Amino acid sequence: MRAFQLLLIALWLVLAGYTGVVIARHGLDLLPIFFGDMAKLAWPGQFNLDFLCFLVLSALWTAWRNGFSAGGLALALVAFFGGAGFLLPYLLWLTISTHGDMRRVLLGVRAS
Repeated sequence: MRAFQLLLIALWLVLAGYTGVVIARHGLDLLPIFFGDMAKLAWPGQFNLDFLCFLVLSALWTAWRNGFSAGGLALALVAFFGGAGFLLPYLLWLTISTHGDMRRVLLGVRAS
């Protein structure tokens, strides 16, 4: 479990560093580029659509594992807009708070 947690930390640090460089060079104007690439019906747009599907799944899983509670729905919004920037620390926190019980990590309120 420790290796998994270290991997989550490493991935988040790489993502945060890369994101910082991109923001410094190009600003925060992501959405027109993201959806513009999709509108062109080329490979960058296909990748963005694929990624968008993962964001939807991440948000749905986050809401579901929290029983679609108000807090779970709020977390789902953060998951959708935050992507791996949210999911990596969320999974780290879950693995720590559940002492590595992957059943509880994955199922949340549905774990018995």
